[in-house]
Amino acid sequence: MGGTGGTSLRRSLPPTPAGRQSRSMTTNMTALITGANKGIGFATARQLGGRGFTVLVGARDPERGREAERALRDAGTDAHAVTLDVTDEESVASAAKWIDDRYGQLDVLVNNAGIALGDGTGQPSETRLATLRTVYETNVFGVVAVTNALLPLLLAAPGARIVNVSSEVGSIGTMTDPTNPLFPFASVPYPSSKTALNMVTAMYAKELRDTVIKVNAANPGYCATDLNHHGGFRTPDQGAEVSVHLATLPGDGPSGLLWGYLTDGSYGVLPW
Repeated sequence: MGGTGGTSLRRSLPPTPAGRQSRSMTTNMTALITGANKGIGFATARQLGGRGFTVLVGARDPERGREAERALRDAGTDAHAVTLDVTDEESVASAAKWIDDRYGQLDVLVNNAGIALGDGTGQPSETRLATLRTVYETNVFGVVAVTNALLPLLLAAPGARIVNVSSEVGSIGTMTDPTNPLFPFASVPYPSSKTALNMVTAMYAKELRDTVIKVNAANPGYCATDLNHHGGFRTPDQGAEVSVHLATLPGDGPSGLLWGYLTDGSYGVLPW
């Protein structure tokens, strides 16, 4: 699942590969971002709104979704809150119906919602199955549920993009490389859920390879968000740039990649 054009993507953001222009944002395109009421998701919504997208703010908490909607509207974005709990099939179905009734298609889906939990010192031997199940419900099962519910609307768009927000800690190649700064990190729930998400991404890209839809996984890097108690060294805006880049790939852009921030500070393809 290396895709095509991977090497041309090893460039700094926000310019597009090889000097190409991303898809025109002058038309009314619609993007749904899950977990968009804060952090990287909110920054993604703001940046896509700045490019002319109508932004659908997916949020579990209706009030927080409305607060994010108001903030985005105050900044000039056409934003609409959508109550969406990715772990609740009825909520997912309701959101999909609302989008279908109102827009009839969806140009971009950013599966951004994610959680990180651990037990004890975080070592694999201390992992509780209940913790593992909770993390997978959001980070893996929720992505499949949302993607499947919205796939008919994505297929109805002229050239949709699916972006799954992953992590470098989900890269087996990265995490097993003794020379990599992340090598000492040992945990099961969050990293393994992102590894599973990477495979989910690869399989959707393979299924949709003969369509105009591009499916990629984004590595925003270690960003300061609620997920890590704001301990990251990158900002949510920097992390969001990766998702926005993949969400606006041109028609000849790649599909089936884990792409984003690299530990040397550049951007490019990460090993699965």
